[in-house]
Amino acid sequence: MLRVMIVDDHAIVREGLRGMLAAEPGMEVAAEAASGDEAVALAPRVRPDVILMDLRMPGGDGVSAIERLGQGHRVLVLTTFEDDADIVRAVRSGAAGYLLKDASRAALAAAIRDVAAGRTVLAPSVSAKLSAARAAPAPAVLSAREAEVLALVARGLTNAEIGGRLFIGQATVKTHLLRVFAKLGVSDRTAAVMAAIEQGVLPPP
Repeated sequence: MLRVMIVDDHAIVREGLRGMLAAEPGMEVAAEAASGDEAVALAPRVRPDVILMDLRMPGGDGVSAIERLGQGHRVLVLTTFEDDADIVRAVRSGAAGYLLKDASRAALAAAIRDVAAGRTVLAPSVSAKLSAARAAPAPAVLSAREAEVLALVARGLTNAEIGGRLFIGQATVKTHLLRVFAKLGVSDRTAAVMAAIEQGVLPPP
């Protein structure tokens, strides 16, 4: 029998999942938890084959629980959220699979069996977002002074005004900007500001 632990803060969701899994041959619900903290405390005693883990819960979220559970437990994330940051955090934390709650009973049962067998399972939309996140270039790393100069450029200051504000020469301002352009892969001030905002280097206006 495949032993499954359900971790979700909504009792009605746990009840629905328990009913679904009870109808699956060779599968049983070994335990339930209402938070990540409860799951971390319960899992070593129950030793489930697969943990169905929601992500956003009071009393300990799913990602931190996955990190604390470590490699000794196979975790299948089952959530309504497919935010890129949630996906990347969960997978990097060691989740063996990521499925959305609109999955069919058959898809859920198949995913549990795959995860128990050591395979990775990702919903198609999740897989696409994870691939895009991996392909995305890493944000540029600007020095504190370069970021300071670019922030003043974003406010519309000229090189002379920036130099006066920071007590440096215009030539030094230009040097900083040329380095910023190179790091961001752009060739002018406007493009540098836009690229920095897109990459999260500068806050949006």
